[in-house]
Amino acid sequence: MKLMRSIFTLLVIGAIGGGVYYVMQSGPPGGTAKPRFGRDGGGGPVAVVAKPAETADVPIYLEGVGSVRALNLATVRAQVDGILLSVNFKEGQDVKRGDVLAKIDPVTYQAQLDQAIAKKALDEALLANTKRDLERYQKVGTLAISQQQIDTQKALAQQQEAQIKSDVAAIENATAILGYTTIVAPFDGRTGIRIVDQGNLVHAGDTGGIVVITQIQPISVVFTLPQQDLPALTGATGKLTAQALSTNSQTELDSGLLEVIDNQVDQQTGTIRLKANFPNDRRQLWPGQFVNVRVLVDTMKNVVVAPTEAIQRGPDGDYVYVVQADKTVAMRAVKIARQDEKQAVIAEGVKSGDTLVVNGFGRLKDGATVAVSDGKTPPASADAPAKQRHRQGGKAAGDTSDRQQSSASQSGAPSGAQASAPLITGSNTEPTRTVDSSKPRAQPDQQPRGNAKDGGTSP
Repeated sequence: MKLMRSIFTLLVIGAIGGGVYYVMQSGPPGGTAKPRFGRDGGGGPVAVVAKPAETADVPIYLEGVGSVRALNLATVRAQVDGILLSVNFKEGQDVKRGDVLAKIDPVTYQAQLDQAIAKKALDEALLANTKRDLERYQKVGTLAISQQQIDTQKALAQQQEAQIKSDVAAIENATAILGYTTIVAPFDGRTGIRIVDQGNLVHAGDTGGIVVITQIQPISVVFTLPQQDLPALTGATGKLTAQALSTNSQTELDSGLLEVIDNQVDQQTGTIRLKANFPNDRRQLWPGQFVNVRVLVDTMKNVVVAPTEAIQRGPDGDYVYVVQADKTVAMRAVKIARQDEKQAVIAEGVKSGDTLVVNGFGRLKDGATVAVSDGKTPPASADAPAKQRHRQGGKAAGDTSDRQQSSASQSGAPSGAQASAPLITGSNTEPTRTVDSSKPRAQPDQQPRGNAKDGGTSP
């Protein structure tokens, strides 16, 4: 009995739940059903972002990664030994060619120069005396002296002349060594951090030097490109323009010219080295810095370009969605001539002025109706009048329901659960009883169903 009652109760609850679900899915009277997919329903227009194709001149760049190098770099070292008397530059100072950077004690080298000058004076005096004796011998002739003595005197004069020439060379050498005590800048550049301080003993064989000078205006960048780009480089006419970019390729640091293409390809990497020079007027390039470099090799004139995000790829090749005048889209196959991360050059399939879908491809298909936006403003929905009618119909249905409930309350008829039939409980073997939900339900008497005498049977 209890089992039958439980099954009947579950059936009643299931019927009530199914009715509630049906009412929720059907919507209010006079209105429209709630859409199941999306805000505008499965059959509404697809919201997309579109941009037009344009005609433009497209530059063709070859891009590579390189490092900045000073056009000239020199480690200033001492060429003679001595005490460093003074350091005449500041660290990080811009210097010109010939500016004095440091001085070494010149006393010893000045003395060597004086000795060379004195030696030359001595040899000149001996030469003058030898020449006078030779003149006497020639005047007397062979009557007083032999011819051999005259020849010997001539040879002695020539030897002394050669000695004077050697003295001149010694003086020049001593002068040069003395000049090495004054250290000057070899070219225009910028000094680095000082390596040796004033008062130290420096030697000609010191590897560290005194300071490093780099020429940063102009400056050069050495970079590499794949060997496949070599025909485009060698086929271009004139000097090619090069641009130095930041590591993220978002900022142009400087613009210059390509100077050198290396004479061989690296067989291990399959790349070729190139060198470009930049004026570096703003000093955005610094020796040792890593930069991206792109070289302009050609420019495509008056070509149709489209945003890269408009290009879709399928099993049959590349295609785009073109927005028609009736707000529908047509799928067109296109041929791409060149493409980068921002734009694509379209050789066939699209003409300038065509509006191409760039976003919102999720539910898009050929012939679908779309609501177009430029990405900045929300799209204009094509079913706005239908939504307005839906709202008006829902409002009218609500007003009708309110009027029905008001008239029912005035006539005394129950509404909602009160208007439904009384709940029938029981089974087929027991008399039917009705339960009035408006009255409290009486509790059954708590009597034992049996006792020990009758074995638990009911009377």
